Amino acid sequence: MNQGLAQFSQRARERRAELVAHPMYRELLTLDDLRRFMESHVFAVWDFMSLLKRLQQLLTTVTVPWVPALSPRVSRFINQLVLDEESDSDGIGSYASHFEIYRRAMIEVGADTLYIDAVVRSIQNVGSWRPELVPEPARSFVRSTFALLQVGQAHEVAAAFAFGREDAIPDMFRALIAALDHQNPGLLKHVRYYLERHIGVDETEHTPMAMAMVEELCGDDEDKWMDATRAVDAAVEARLQLWDGILVKVARQRSSTRLVAVQAPMPAPARVVALPSRRR
Repeated sequence: MNQGLAQFSQRARERRAELVAHPMYRELLTLDDLRRFMESHVFAVWDFMSLLKRLQQLLTTVTVPWVPALSPRVSRFINQLVLDEESDSDGIGSYASHFEIYRRAMIEVGADTLYIDAVVRSIQNVGSWRPELVPEPARSFVRSTFALLQVGQAHEVAAAFAFGREDAIPDMFRALIAALDHQNPGLLKHVRYYLERHIGVDETEHTPMAMAMVEELCGDDEDKWMDATRAVDAAVEARLQLWDGILVKVARQRSSTRLVAVQAPMPAPARVVALPSRRR
């Protein structure tokens, strides 16, 4: 293992441990907490696909006339990933993107899809996303993603994709499932399918291929490994800030709920009505 790869791998492990240790996983205790989480996290599910599509542009051939990709091995991985993420088995006998499966899960638990639906419609209508449609803390997170997509080179985008997203997902989602186990799991069919599907696919297939992709793109170039390390740092930091922001929203919702409960008027005592005695 060259020095750049060794340092990169160590840094990626350290940052991943930070994500998994975040207190948010221990704070998702109720269905209301889960709703607040999903209303922000859905934007990470959505912009993940833009990361993937950018890699598809950079590392495969999506133009006409066609020419062979620079690396058939990397091209194979990217195209397989697009197939899995954009048209996976949806658990109910058909196919859907992971984003669409996630949105179904939001509806299942009663989370608000108003904001993410507005963003998707805006893109469909005008071809670009409007930051003002995305509520914080998701807005800052999405901005960081698209900043990377605008200026990042292939190895930087691949590193952020692999270790800021894919590599961290299995442990992150295990922690989330553990937090939900005290609830009625049978009532969270789409949520659990989404999470468990990601754990299975990402850990056994996507993460090893993603690491191989980063290794091939960086090779023995120490500068590229440094670029990749910085990209991972930025991606993980953005995710940690997203988690911090979600915690604030969860806490604010709890405070609001308690305040409403305290201020609610006490029910009036029931009137006792004397019933006429029944003649025998």
